Amino acid sequence: MVFGLFSKDRALKRAMDKTVNKLAQSPDRLAAMDKLRQDGSEEALFGLCRRLSFDYDKMIEDHDEKQWVIEVLVSRGEAALAPLRRYMKIADSVAHALRATEQIVDPQGAIDIAAELLADEEPGYTRDPKKRLQVIEWLGELDDVPPAEVARLVSPYLADFDENVRFQSATALAQKTCPEAAAPLVQALINPEDESRRLKIKIAELLADTGLSLAGHEADVGHAIEDIPGVELKKHKLIRVN
Repeated sequence: MVFGLFSKDRALKRAMDKTVNKLAQSPDRLAAMDKLRQDGSEEALFGLCRRLSFDYDKMIEDHDEKQWVIEVLVSRGEAALAPLRRYMKIADSVAHALRATEQIVDPQGAIDIAAELLADEEPGYTRDPKKRLQVIEWLGELDDVPPAEVARLVSPYLADFDENVRFQSATALAQKTCPEAAAPLVQALINPEDESRRLKIKIAELLADTGLSLAGHEADVGHAIEDIPGVELKKHKLIRVN
């Protein structure tokens, strides 16, 4: 019995190793992935998740393999959540794993997972901002999540070190328009330490398009948009102008 268990563990490890072998042929890797699917244990599903971590040099096969993994994970429902969360905690790129996750969890579950991931991605300098970018973009595109919760999680990244993160954060807040988004967007617009003109134009346009109230900040906003074309302050809001 002990030998049988040992043999099974070795076979599982071989399948997991083959699954993440970039040099393996796609049919061989798929065969290993199917062994993990058949095993169905948390460790096996975690091994499947790891296939999402690299790009195969043949684009069609790469897409098909990743899509296969996503479909298998989704088919396992809540049983796939623990391996997905474990994988996303250590992965540099989580976009594909988030695609699987959103098909399993409810809106509150999505918020909880995003909060868990962003807790390890505090605003500030990071060598590679890819992970926080992907989580923030995902939050902006999710259906049915509470906009106020998105604002709570995303607003701090309007002051991130990376301009692309700040830009994506503004976009996500505009996609989930709510009163709670107004103040952080205004603060980012009027922040004298942020020298990104691209970002300030983006925020001014988003504020105009969403119609969020600027009450109490009119003077600062008016000054901030003096050199931004296409928007003007009217009463408590920004509006688009020709």
